Amino acid sequence: MTTNAERKRPGRPPGPSDTRERILVGARDLFSRNGFDKTSIRAVAAEAGVDPALVHHYFGTKTQLFAAAIHIPIDPMQVIGPLQQIPVEEIGLTLPSLLLPLWDSEMGKGFIATLRSILAGNDTSLVRSFLQEVVAKEVGSRVDNPPGSGKIRMQFVASQLVGVVMARYILELDPFKSLPVEQIAETIGPNLQHYLTGDLPGLA
Repeated sequence: MTTNAERKRPGRPPGPSDTRERILVGARDLFSRNGFDKTSIRAVAAEAGVDPALVHHYFGTKTQLFAAAIHIPIDPMQVIGPLQQIPVEEIGLTLPSLLLPLWDSEMGKGFIATLRSILAGNDTSLVRSFLQEVVAKEVGSRVDNPPGSGKIRMQFVASQLVGVVMARYILELDPFKSLPVEQIAETIGPNLQHYLTGDLPGLA
């Protein structure tokens, strides 16, 4: 049944599945064109021809909407949120300890499938804007020393983690693909921590 919050569009049969898909299509387009920060729930609703309350009804927060738009099966803030409570000097080890069990899980298969799709296509703007506007803001702001270095520090971290994903889940290099999570986390953790808080060439 069509709710009062939905505005009917000529030629489009109303219904929950149709409405949800219109919201997702509008969200993908706006996130891709304008980035995460400059895309509002209200703008997505206008693009889809629905009331903003309906967007919240189907998807919750903006990060949850983004996750649905690029087919990530978990709200990214469930990972980023706990990091805000971790001392800065422990983030390097904590980050892979959080991410690897998630990527190894059944839920993580959706993330890997999304990454494969992104690598096979040409549009990386959605993920790039999310990494730069959400992850860099939430975590990078804590390691922004000297001022202005937080963004590049987070990009160094991302390069290491993307390498792990490629080797373990995309290329499935043996025996790396079978190593225990703890072993990988303990091995790359010091590198990640150095990227986050250590002295880096060119940063002064």
